[in-house]
Amino acid sequence: MTANKHQDEEQLGEDVSPNKAETAKAETAAPSGKKEEPAAVETSSGPFIFALRTTANREDQVMDFITSNVEKKEMGVYSVIRAHGMRGYIFVEAANRIEAEQAAQNIPYAKGILQKPVQYAEMEHMLEQVKQDVNIQKNDIAEIISGPFKREKCKVTRIDKAKEEVVVELLEAAVPIPITLKFDAIKVIRRDSDDKREDEE
Repeated sequence: MTANKHQDEEQLGEDVSPNKAETAKAETAAPSGKKEEPAAVETSSGPFIFALRTTANREDQVMDFITSNVEKKEMGVYSVIRAHGMRGYIFVEAANRIEAEQAAQNIPYAKGILQKPVQYAEMEHMLEQVKQDVNIQKNDIAEIISGPFKREKCKVTRIDKAKEEVVVELLEAAVPIPITLKFDAIKVIRRDSDDKREDEE
């Protein structure tokens, strides 16, 4: 009786061990499966930075072509960057891979978007930050291009050049609430002087 019981326990142990091995495989497979997730998330929560291969010494031309293409077709591309000292590549900041690929489609000297998005930290050392005079004025009508209020229209009420910040009010908000944003978070779409010029005409 005892011998049979011991034999049953041994068989039980043999039956259980493969399941443990399968569990271990499933647990080790899960992290590798998670590596695929960014590609799926990529289409919904941008922006992302993509590297675009170009013909060497044609980087500036490709940038000009892409910028023109994006402006004409109003694509979800936010910036085109040429990294200092890097030949044969430029970087495209876009909402997702589809937008980046469409921006580079049929562009002379463009050879295709690389598979994985580039992390900003990987290219930060190649960028040179240059302060530029930003043409933003009080009462300008602008579009917010980043952050939680992205794509909202707003009116500029105050400008702080020292901090490179603007205070805006959302046009479609029931109650005007002042929001402080960085200069590069908005894009001026209409100027108060433009309205006056139209009225004069």
